[in-house]
Order: sequence, then C-alpha cells, then structure tokens
Amino acid sequence: MTPTPSRPAPRWAWLLFALLDPIPYGAFVAALIFDAIYYNTATIMYVKGAAWLLVFGLLAAIIPRLINLFLTWMPRYRASAATRLDFMFTALAIIAAIFNAFVHGRDAFAAMPTGLWLSILTVVLLVLGRLAGNACGPKGEDRHV
Repeated sequence: MTPTPSRPAPRWAWLLFALLDPIPYGAFVAALIFDAIYYNTATIMYVKGAAWLLVFGLLAAIIPRLINLFLTWMPRYRASAATRLDFMFTALAIIAAIFNAFVHGRDAFAAMPTGLWLSILTVVLLVLGRLAGNACGPKGEDRHV
C-alpha cells in the first residue's frame, strides 16, 4: 500500500476560513471588555451584553472550527505542528467560552468574578493559539488550513 501524497488545502476552504475566523475573536474580546466594565461599574446591562456576545461568538465559531478540524487533521492535507497547536489552543478557548456562557447565565451579581476570569482565559488562549499559528514559515503558507 503506497501512502497518498499530501496536498495543500482547497483555496475555497482557506478563503471561507479566513473570512469567518475573526468574528468569534472580536465577540470574545468584546465580552471581556463588557465584563471588565461590569466588574467596575455594576451596571447590569454590561453583563447581559457579555452573555449575548459569548453566545454569538460561540455560534460564529462553529463553521471556521469545522473547516479547521477537517483541514488540520485529515491525512490528505498537510498541516504543520504550529497549525495543530493553534487548533488545540482555540479548542480550549471555545471550551472555556462555553463554561463562561453558563456562568453568565446566572444572576448578574453571581457571574463575577468567575465570568471575568473565564473571559480573560478565553482571550489569552485565543492569543496563544494565534501566536502559535503564526509561528510557521515567513509567507504563512501553512497557516491555519
């Protein structure tokens, strides 16, 4: 049995991933900002806004993560270790965001400081994943997908 040679990812998949991938990042960073504002002001609108941003970020993360899952872990496409590390960090960030959404589902006063710490953890994991994904070649040929 001869192994199949690896090939680059399809162009349309990379374009769709590049289009949709930044949306959850923005939603999670905005949720962190809303949590920090709520922690300092105790205005309930901000914690409810953060809860909605978390839900929107999680829903927006579905399609890019499925594309990344398929193109990172399928043996017919080549993916570097940096790309796989980026996938792992992003998966951990999404898990933290799911727990954060459950925490934000509680009463507004009960959501802090746990919600703030989970928002910080989510954003830090996303940043670490992005840094790991950018650690590949100078042209970024292998970046993400």
